[in-house]
Amino acid sequence: MNNNNLYNYILGIADNTLILGQRLGELCGHGPALETDIALTNIALDLFGQTRNYFQYAALLVGDGKAEDDVAYMRTERNYFNVLLVEQPNTHFGYVMGRQFLFDVYHLLLLEGLQNSSDITLAAIADKGIKEVTYHKRFSGDWMKRLGDGTAESRQKMQEAIDDLWRYTDELFQLTKADKAMIYEGIGVDVSNFKEAYYQEVSEILNEATITVPENKYFTSGGKKGIHTEHMGYILADLQYMQRTYPNMKW
Repeated sequence: MNNNNLYNYILGIADNTLILGQRLGELCGHGPALETDIALTNIALDLFGQTRNYFQYAALLVGDGKAEDDVAYMRTERNYFNVLLVEQPNTHFGYVMGRQFLFDVYHLLLLEGLQNSSDITLAAIADKGIKEVTYHKRFSGDWMKRLGDGTAESRQKMQEAIDDLWRYTDELFQLTKADKAMIYEGIGVDVSNFKEAYYQEVSEILNEATITVPENKYFTSGGKKGIHTEHMGYILADLQYMQRTYPNMKW
């Protein structure tokens, strides 16, 4: 087995949780209500905890004395392989919940498949994360319904968010070279197999929330290949600041 393919496969999963966790972290202290603020912060912590598990494994594969912090902080923008969806900004609360919901449905399906991986480390990480992500999906799904079927303003903003974010959903199911290699080895999950189930589940909840399912067929991608939106550089400037300013710092 090619360790480089496994390493890149792990990054393709973990960078999603890292960048989404960073986005949610920006909201700490700025939530619309205390309870929601704390919930979003806890979801961010869940995502960072999962990221740490992935990066610890990735660092072990690299060897050469590398640690999880090296994997997290010392890469350039083109070497992050998260989907474009998770790096989209916190435009307003509707965007935060729309982005979270669209990712959560995918994330849970991914972890359910990853539980059956022949790689016992990845299977264990997935098994541990299932309960957390199940809660994440319930939380974001409930907010979709609450906002979509709420006031005229909340529905309008929720519809605006879904209309804008929809273009990033197809990338979730695109397979990279590392994905294909790991699927062949019985390690990875062929996410293209649950694309139909994803859109069906998302559409059902959007309908319940009285949100119109977008009909546009134009989708944007690139993140899985390291080609990101303009937002990514700003995220990394914050994320990497301490390690770049004080290399090899220790707490």
